Amino acid sequence: QYSIRVTVSDTPLLTSAEVASHQTHKLQGDPVILYVNKVGPYHNPQETYHYYTLPVCRPKEVRHKALSLGEVLDGDRMAESLYNIHFKENTERQTLCKLTLSEKEVDQLREAIEELYYFEFVLDDIPIWGFVGYMEESGFLPHSHKVGLWTHLDFNIEYNGDSVIFANVSVKDVKPEPLEEGGGGAGHGVSSGGLTVTHTYSVRWFESTLPHSRRAERLRDYSFFPKTLEIHWLSIINSLVLVVLLLGFVIIILMRVLKNDFARYNVEEDGGCDDLDQGDNGWKIIHTDVFRFPLYKSLLCAVLGVGAQFLTLATGIIVMALLGMFNVHRHGAINSAAIVLYALTSCVSGYCSCSFYTQIQGQRWVWNIILTSALFSAPLFFTWSVVNSVHWWSGSTQALPATTVLLLLGAWVLVGFPLTVIGGIVGKNRAGNFQAPCRTRNIARQIPQQPWYKHTAVHMAIGGFLPFSAISVELYYIFATAWGREHYTLYGILLCVFAILLSVGACISVALTYFLLSGEDYRWWWRSVLSTGSTGIFIFVYSLFYYHNRSNMSGLVQSVEFFGYSLLTAFVFSLMLGTVSFWASLAFIRYIYRSLKMD
Repeated sequence: QYSIRVTVSDTPLLTSAEVASHQTHKLQGDPVILYVNKVGPYHNPQETYHYYTLPVCRPKEVRHKALSLGEVLDGDRMAESLYNIHFKENTERQTLCKLTLSEKEVDQLREAIEELYYFEFVLDDIPIWGFVGYMEESGFLPHSHKVGLWTHLDFNIEYNGDSVIFANVSVKDVKPEPLEEGGGGAGHGVSSGGLTVTHTYSVRWFESTLPHSRRAERLRDYSFFPKTLEIHWLSIINSLVLVVLLLGFVIIILMRVLKNDFARYNVEEDGGCDDLDQGDNGWKIIHTDVFRFPLYKSLLCAVLGVGAQFLTLATGIIVMALLGMFNVHRHGAINSAAIVLYALTSCVSGYCSCSFYTQIQGQRWVWNIILTSALFSAPLFFTWSVVNSVHWWSGSTQALPATTVLLLLGAWVLVGFPLTVIGGIVGKNRAGNFQAPCRTRNIARQIPQQPWYKHTAVHMAIGGFLPFSAISVELYYIFATAWGREHYTLYGILLCVFAILLSVGACISVALTYFLLSGEDYRWWWRSVLSTGSTGIFIFVYSLFYYHNRSNMSGLVQSVEFFGYSLLTAFVFSLMLGTVSFWASLAFIRYIYRSLKMD
């Protein structure tokens, strides 16, 4: 709590309900409510605090706006302000309040300004950004360090007809209030009680020709934050060409090699799969072992189930974005959609996992369902607990309230987990037999010594790097959106890159699986998952590079959130690509061993 003396006008504040009817269509003179939201360091986008944690003008009774789940997850904490704004009515040098700041409060403001704190207001769902103060460093000997507080804000609001189009704040031609060491200096309203400052504001309305339906374009063109999300067609085309050449190379080479293999293996037509010449070498002679079920069946099926769930979720998010369901004025809409889709798609993970687990003769299907449900939710809960505890300790608005935590927990307990169980039961009952073209013998064949370039680590390096190279260009823009303040709008390009990523992962997995089998090594089950699933490792390494070389993030709060959720993101990519890789390899193996019988 701050010992602040506030002097304001007697104009009553309007509640959210009283202005709800004015949100879209307004008449001249209608009140336009301005919400204060959050403040935080400019270079740490996820380190945010409530605006009223600073010693600023605030009403006697703080009334908060009802927020959606996505807004709460995004760290929004909107509250009504003292600004008295009316539609299409200009205001000049209106007094907001007078504050008497103690020395401690002046030091708090000075520290915030030195850390480049910016604020976010919201007017008619339009975010407004500005810096709390001004800092100037000049000279070497003598060194000059000046810190000033912006005590006057100019609000520039654009309108078209009866609706607000855009709003921003400026401090042009305004002198900051100096904040000297120890609570101010002479000539700046200093009394024995501290530093006295007067906050004022002006409001200017400008007519715009942009219709209300296109006002999101105006916000995207605004440049308070640095613009990095430009159309990058050349880079995408370059990646696309490289990917097409890579896929073409892999497909042509494999087809030619397989054609020669089929021609050699099918010379004798007098027997089925069990009568093949045992004198040959290569993938043919391991036909009695290639479909031998792997170790850790339940874990493998859980990985495939959760990977299928995230493939469904990612596709759903991108399709919803292409349909225009996420725009810059819907705060946190993508967060809400992701949570709802994650809960609803839990049935996909349960079905895929338990169905395949039953096919490969797994017996502990109840344990399989539990493992599938916990494979991602347990790491997510642990990571969130650590990150949320750090935010709570620092007082950040990113710390979720208890009600939101209970809501999310209820969504998982009442929706996510039951759907996983239902999907698992349906998958178990509808599972057929595992379709293997060749019988598996009871005694496993001895695997010959493999050269170094066929070891798991080498395959993981190759299988992880190639898909990563296909998305490396787009990955920067995704990071700039997730860990910055940009609004991603190039969802069509994102869909193309997503399809390219899955295609490259599938083709590389098929190629690596063929090379593995050609060395008479039939342990392809987990190898196919790990080969392209290792792309997640490359993504996490890239996140380290992004943190140190492409961003100015710092501090415990921002670092814990960045690295915690980057690990989860890498894990999700590993699950998705491992799933695609496995099913591509399984389809390929079934095809080549079935083709041996065709003649």
